[in-house]
Amino acid sequence: MTASAPAPTSVSDDRPLGDQPLPPVAGARPRAAHKGQQTKAAIIDTALDMAMHIGLEGLSIGALAQALGMSKSGVFAHFGSREELQISVVVEYHRRFEHEVFFTAIRQPRGLPRLRALFANWMQRTSIELDSGCIYISGAIEFDERTGPVRDALVESVSTWHAALRRAIVQCKECGDLRADTDESQVLFEVHGLILVLHYEARFMRLPDSLPRAQRGFDNILQRYGITQA
Repeated sequence: MTASAPAPTSVSDDRPLGDQPLPPVAGARPRAAHKGQQTKAAIIDTALDMAMHIGLEGLSIGALAQALGMSKSGVFAHFGSREELQISVVVEYHRRFEHEVFFTAIRQPRGLPRLRALFANWMQRTSIELDSGCIYISGAIEFDERTGPVRDALVESVSTWHAALRRAIVQCKECGDLRADTDESQVLFEVHGLILVLHYEARFMRLPDSLPRAQRGFDNILQRYGITQA
């Protein structure tokens, strides 16, 4: 990943999915720099909305400039390349995912309550994205056979989220909510599979009962691996 868009870091226990907070900067920021940051944030926000509907590869400096009422050179001044723009969109998507799915869930006690909260939050975000799209899923289709910084950013973001979810599953074992011989990677695989199927059936097939089926699938996974239902 490029220096302009730092990669998410790995997590352990209750640490955030993304980058660690930056240290405070002494003194006030110049007004021009502050305005420039606001403009860049507005560009990324619009670019993310576009990417969720048309994919990362659908992004272009020209289309983005037109949507924002800016010149191409004005947009380009904040991103040295289309690739940098795409990576910035991935980082912003990951930041929002982290806050909506991860941070609220870790307020729950370790073990089954936290794992349930993580899945419930993931389902909630997925239900909203059915009207637009998921950067992680569309990005996997767009960049599955490609190499480069954008693919690396996507893989690292998804891997970071998976590491957090896997840790929650391990904590279920440590708390006695899940059998000691449970393979946490297998549980993660099955839970992730539910989300992928949900996108396919609800977004592509437009089947109305997809959300409750996904929830029942999650409950079945918990039962199969020996978790006592609350």
